[in-house]
Amino acid sequence: MFRRLNQALPSLLAGILLYGIFIQLAGVWFVEDKLRYSSGLWIGIVTAMAMAYHIALIIAETIDAPDPEKARTRIIAKGILRYVSVVAVFAVTMYFDLGNLVTLFIGVMGLKISAYLQPTLHKMMRKVTGKGGMSTDKTNTIEREVKM
Repeated sequence: MFRRLNQALPSLLAGILLYGIFIQLAGVWFVEDKLRYSSGLWIGIVTAMAMAYHIALIIAETIDAPDPEKARTRIIAKGILRYVSVVAVFAVTMYFDLGNLVTLFIGVMGLKISAYLQPTLHKMMRKVTGKGGMSTDKTNTIEREVKM
């Protein structure tokens, strides 16, 4: 499902999830309030994953848009909506004391970390699954013929 929307989305989501697991295992031993640490972190991870999905959805909609000016306006509006939603998640978490705001922020930053590590994660996933992307002599020959 995610691959149909965007080829990079599954590895991006996997990277966010792995980042969350790493931060959970690395930090939970050093804090006094383990429950708020964990809940804040995982609220942030889920928020980061929702943001990644929303960004991929907007990219797909924009590519299919016939009018570039309306598409540009739509991207700006949806981006503002996305960040307002993130602020709302922080506000709700703070108001109802659902988790640690610092770890929530660290969880949301999982989107950035995963985006930077995405090429490496993509290579690792390709090795594990054995699918896609490997260039062969035949594909190189076809690419050269197409370029000529």
